[in-house]
Amino acid sequence: MLLSEVAAASEAVAATTRRTEKVAAVAAALRTAGPDEVSAVVAYLSGELRQRRTGVGWASLREVPAPLPEPELRVGEVDAVLEAVAGLTGPGSQGERVRQVSSLFARATAAEQRLLRGLLTGELRQGALEGVMLAAVASAADVPVADVRRAAMLSGALGPVAEAALARGREGLEAFRLQVGRPVQPMLASPGADVAAALQRLGTAALEWKLDGVRVQVHRDGQDVAVFTRSLDDITARVPEVVEAALTLPVRSVVLDGEAIALHPDGRPRPFQETGRRVGSRVDVAAARATAPLSTYAFDVLHADGEDVLDRPGHERFEVLAATVPEGLRVPRLVTAELPAAAAFVADTLAHGHEGVVAKSLDAPYEAGRRGTGWLKIKPRHTLDLVVLAVEWGHGRRSGWLSNLHLGARDTGSGGFVMLGKTFKGLTDAMLAWQTDRLQELAVDSNDRVVQVRPELVVEVAFDGVQTSPRYPAGMALRFARVLRYRPDKPAGEADTIETVRAIHDGAL
Repeated sequence: MLLSEVAAASEAVAATTRRTEKVAAVAAALRTAGPDEVSAVVAYLSGELRQRRTGVGWASLREVPAPLPEPELRVGEVDAVLEAVAGLTGPGSQGERVRQVSSLFARATAAEQRLLRGLLTGELRQGALEGVMLAAVASAADVPVADVRRAAMLSGALGPVAEAALARGREGLEAFRLQVGRPVQPMLASPGADVAAALQRLGTAALEWKLDGVRVQVHRDGQDVAVFTRSLDDITARVPEVVEAALTLPVRSVVLDGEAIALHPDGRPRPFQETGRRVGSRVDVAAARATAPLSTYAFDVLHADGEDVLDRPGHERFEVLAATVPEGLRVPRLVTAELPAAAAFVADTLAHGHEGVVAKSLDAPYEAGRRGTGWLKIKPRHTLDLVVLAVEWGHGRRSGWLSNLHLGARDTGSGGFVMLGKTFKGLTDAMLAWQTDRLQELAVDSNDRVVQVRPELVVEVAFDGVQTSPRYPAGMALRFARVLRYRPDKPAGEADTIETVRAIHDGAL
């Protein structure tokens, strides 16, 4: 398959806001791809590279050769070059990386160069989000989209699922099973207004502490343990406490969903940044553990002793969890339909220093990779996870620092982001110093006042409400927005949507 065909499909997707047309364009490209090209095509039309990171940024692409008039590059060739580039290390690797990328661009047409530049810089925003890709794979393979979604959930990646679906149809998809040691996409919670609204929606529900830690998925097979983050990165070597906790359980095999969190001696949570630094530390883990030991808390189970349980309703999964994990390693929980009892549980949660509760349906299965209404996260204040779109240089005491953040919510229709306002409130000196370095790494354009950045960095923002405002494209703006923390563990594709913001504005949340 020629890369020009992928570039044409990408441009067709970007040119329309109609979901059906996006799906049709992607499906047509997938039908054209050869068996060994499908994974790369899925990645490219999702705006990503199979290799995730190549070490190539804007600086390497400032000067590229003139484009060819006619296409000659094939998808397999491009993928092979990028695989080689991603694997370069050691002295001279950057020069060799630039040479190989330049050679690749020299063989590309103008449209192919635009596609490659967007993929390498993370700036390809053509709107083929996960839902579109799932539907396109289903259409191209003539299989139910529900089957594709489930297989992708269990594999943790859509590329291999698309290969199997296009090669063997439903039979190929049925081969995907939960495999201990291979992470699955985590189930996500939707924002909830308050506990009263949650009980009204869910009826009798389970309320659990919402810990401000790092999401972990723990896989144990015999004496082998693997620990993964919400983005499916393997952090086993960094969290020996989690591994040790898993090995104490009276099971042969298990897959748990939970949190790892650094606590003070009195059991109250340390600031999230301390947990984040602890989990992110790759060197001298023993010293990091001594200063910020992690506690492990499980709140769900997907597999236990040879049996997959993720399709069972929530109350049955908890029975398995309670039989597998002792109370001290489980997130505190209350099952109730009574508002006074629920309110008291919320008050106790907050008194322990935690940020809120999660209300969970007793009947919902574990919908991996989805943000449904089976789980509702409830905090005593409005918060959103937004994406930094640009940032302004500070003045006065903040001269020399990037300060005022331009914040955007995810637009599921266009695949881009919609600006909702600016804020510099809540930023400590340490946060200002960190964001000044990080946002300059993400810069794509700048002048004396504003630095435009790649929309990748997620920040959790608290605010007092959403007001109507003609100043911003969505017609809404956040009231008294203030930064709580950065979320480097969270990809921009999981930021809150403009639909969620509108629901808060309209009083639906």
